[in-house]
Amino acid sequence: MGKLRTIARRTFLIGSAAIAGGVAFGVWAYRRDVENPLLADLPEGAATLNPYVLIDADGITLITPRADVGQGAVSIQAHLLAEELDVDPSVVRTSFGPASSAYYNGKVSAEGFPLAAWDDGFVARTGRAASDVIGKFTGLHLTGGSTTVPDAYDKLRAAGASARETLKEAVAQRLGVERDALSTEDGHVIAPDGTRLPYTELAADAAALEPIEAPLRDPAQWRALGKPMRRTDIVAKSTGTARYGTDVTLPDMLHATVVTNPVLGGGMASMDVAEAEAMPGIVAIYAITDGAAVVADNTWRAIKAAQTIRFDWGPQDGPADNDGLWALHEAALDSGDRDSRFTDEGDVDAAPGTRLDTEYRVPFLHHAPLEPANATVLYTPERTQVWTAHQAPTFVAQQVAKVTGQDTEQVEVHNLQSGGSFGHRLEFLWVTQTAEIAMQHPGRPVRMTWSREQDMTHPFLRPMAIARGAGTTEGGQVRSLDLTIAAQSVAESQVGRLGFPVMGPDVAIVAAAWDAPYAIPDRRVTGVRVPATIPVSSWRSVGASHNGFFFETLLDELIHQAGADPVAERLRLLHHAPSRGVLEAAAEMASWDGPQPGPGRGRGVGFAFSFGVPCAQIVEVEQTDAGLRLTDVWIAAEVGRVLDPVNLDAQLSGGALFGLSHAMFSEITFADHAPEQWNYDGYEGMRQWQVPRVQVRGLGTTGDIRGAGEPGLPPAAPALGNAIFAATGQRLRQMPFARDVDFA
Repeated sequence: MGKLRTIARRTFLIGSAAIAGGVAFGVWAYRRDVENPLLADLPEGAATLNPYVLIDADGITLITPRADVGQGAVSIQAHLLAEELDVDPSVVRTSFGPASSAYYNGKVSAEGFPLAAWDDGFVARTGRAASDVIGKFTGLHLTGGSTTVPDAYDKLRAAGASARETLKEAVAQRLGVERDALSTEDGHVIAPDGTRLPYTELAADAAALEPIEAPLRDPAQWRALGKPMRRTDIVAKSTGTARYGTDVTLPDMLHATVVTNPVLGGGMASMDVAEAEAMPGIVAIYAITDGAAVVADNTWRAIKAAQTIRFDWGPQDGPADNDGLWALHEAALDSGDRDSRFTDEGDVDAAPGTRLDTEYRVPFLHHAPLEPANATVLYTPERTQVWTAHQAPTFVAQQVAKVTGQDTEQVEVHNLQSGGSFGHRLEFLWVTQTAEIAMQHPGRPVRMTWSREQDMTHPFLRPMAIARGAGTTEGGQVRSLDLTIAAQSVAESQVGRLGFPVMGPDVAIVAAAWDAPYAIPDRRVTGVRVPATIPVSSWRSVGASHNGFFFETLLDELIHQAGADPVAERLRLLHHAPSRGVLEAAAEMASWDGPQPGPGRGRGVGFAFSFGVPCAQIVEVEQTDAGLRLTDVWIAAEVGRVLDPVNLDAQLSGGALFGLSHAMFSEITFADHAPEQWNYDGYEGMRQWQVPRVQVRGLGTTGDIRGAGEPGLPPAAPALGNAIFAATGQRLRQMPFARDVDFA
């Protein structure tokens, strides 16, 4: 194994262009090698050709390091590898692999730069290239920002191609033939005489060779990519055999839950556990940070006992209720202080025409995934193992190490499939709580599960926000637009919890507003940072989730004031060809220029450019005796090359329905410093009978590779609000809309 270990530690695939510092497998090295993390616990008889391919006598394992939170990340990563490796992704194994900087994300940090995705200038290109450098040098093993496909597209195909050619070279040397005389099919190298040699018999020989740099196949040769595909997880999810964190079972396992102060960080003064201790199956009850842990012989008994504990919570600071929180936002707006002003074109204060002034509000929102937060931790003084579903596994190791007092290298993270996230699985509280509990039971695994009530009342929320908008119209056209957005900083809150400093403005506060590709003569977008109170976090599409509503509703109001057509005026203003293309496509799908909806019906338009993807939506609603009913949604987006049209449809339609549901019904409100919504019955969403017909079109007219998990959400709320205005004449400026209208 010595020679194998030495060779497999060479530089491997990490990008898509060669620069100074050395090249292996055809791509970037950035002047330092990155070790293959699969070597750390390589089983006897197994071989690894690079960090993404592991082969043993039982078969092939493809490493798909991006977290799967329901968006199909494992499936598309497996297909990217398999397309070049010539294996069937539905029959080989997949693994999330170890938490390792080798699996860094070179795209995700670009979202934190004030760089418009439509800008192809030198500064923008340089900044985006810097994101990959930052990702590598920080070891950012992270899933988020719809970057799984953009980041993996070259890396995984090149890893598969290199492994394929290296396996062929092993056969070429064995048979004394030229490598070009060999072919591959279904996990085999095929010799000139037709003999099929399985990869499993060749891996050890191949791993001892110099890695082969291999050109990537032309998309015209693809067998699966670009065509409708069945996701690799669909059978398990359809048959109930998919395994999640709540399914972890280990020998001698203990089960736990926690109850902590509803005010995050509020602490605990005392607790009365007499009733809980007397209940059956209870192993231990003790204090942890901000509350108590209950350990039992099963999860149900732990949760039932936890419900009987009486607490005297610690002091509570800051605004106690929604009125106080809104007042804090209003004061921030009135202060004149600003966090950012990335867009300030022309002179909005002197713009001619008829003026419009208005204000919009959005509430706090919960991620509310179906699977409650959970983790399993096995602690010993020498080593700690963690089983959980998480989008940032290397940070999990770091946070657990802080609790246990160990080095990060002593913490091993086994990442799992998640039963939903929407950004929730970027937090760490339940993992560190489990580590606290496990340290009380060294040598025994502890699976800790939050109750639904604990999960709902201890979230890290999508921020509430206020936007003040103004603008002018003249000659039937929009002349100026001025938008000021006040919200807490997600970066300050989320990154601060990791113990890292946050410097400079938070782009998320103004995302999808400052960089909206409209050529409005006088335009200004200002971000205002509200003082931190409620801990906030990334929520599906982050700042774009509310800024799409703010910007597009203000624009729609101005267009209406100008007497212009909502589609035609947007097309006149859009300066970005792909953005014009998606709006034209959505209008065509909805027959915007055809016969108009009859009385009591209305159509609204929404557009947003987020995560590098322009997306346009048109929503139609109708008035009924029971309230407003959504009838149809038409969605068009430009993600560039479409790798899986079936999943693209699922992601864009799912994002739109997620956005519509929250726009209609959802909010988290506060009273006495704590959330008022404790379960799904208080956090209402769209019901199945309320789901409209949805049509999706991915244009595929550019050479870009973009993700689709988040861009479908931002246009949904403004399209619905604008449709309600078209149908009823009532302009909705605050979510959820159910505060002001009834839905059938």
